[in-house]
Order: sequence, then structure tokens, then C-alpha cells
Amino acid sequence: METRVINPWQWQDQRSYVQAVEVKQAAGTLYCSGQAAVHADGQSSNADMKTQILLALQNLEQVISEAGYESRNIVRLTIYTTSSAEFFSHFDIVREWVAKHGCKQALTLLEVNALFETLCVEFEATVVK
Repeated sequence: METRVINPWQWQDQRSYVQAVEVKQAAGTLYCSGQAAVHADGQSSNADMKTQILLALQNLEQVISEAGYESRNIVRLTIYTTSSAEFFSHFDIVREWVAKHGCKQALTLLEVNALFETLCVEFEATVVK
């Protein structure tokens, strides 16, 4: 697989994403459903935003790994949150997770009215191999 990052500017670098990622000769593509703070028994978390971000990222990483892919090959990440203000107060967690994996992904953040049950954040990803 070959990837090329397209960044006409540099301001996005501090926000842990890129403007676009071109993928050539991918051996596979994994489309991950939104991963949220849901425990292994299927129970939704009712914890605070920070705790939900950590659990949702852990779940995303597990799905990617069990599919035989690597988190570093995420090329598209969409984040849904019920409170962008609260989410951004913990954005350093996402930045650190992205840096840990060396991701260079296109990113979209959406504030939504509600997520399932008590959830307040969800991560949806596209990963290539």
C-alpha cells in the first residue's frame, strides 16, 4: 500500500489530522462502525466524556486489531459527539492516541443531538492495508 498526504496548509498539524489522504494499491479496506464507550457485555457507559473517549478509542483499536489491520493505517476518522465543547476539553487524549499510532488521517467532527442511550462520543474509521 502507498499513501500520500495532501496538506496545502500547516495549521491542521496542531489538530492531529491531514486535509486528505490518497491511497494506492491497498490490499484491503476496513470500514469500522462507530465505536463508542460500550463495555464488552454490551452495556453503554454512563461515565463522563473523558472516560468515554478512552473506552471508545480502546474499542476502536480492538476492532481494527482483530480484523488484522493496524490503527496507524487509519485514513479517515469521523467523530460524533453530543458536546463539541466538552469533547474539545479532552481533545489531548485523541491527539495522544493519534500520535501513539502515527496516524495521518482525514478527520471530521460532528456535534449531534444524541447518541444511543447514555453515550456522548463515537469514533468511525476507515483503515487500509
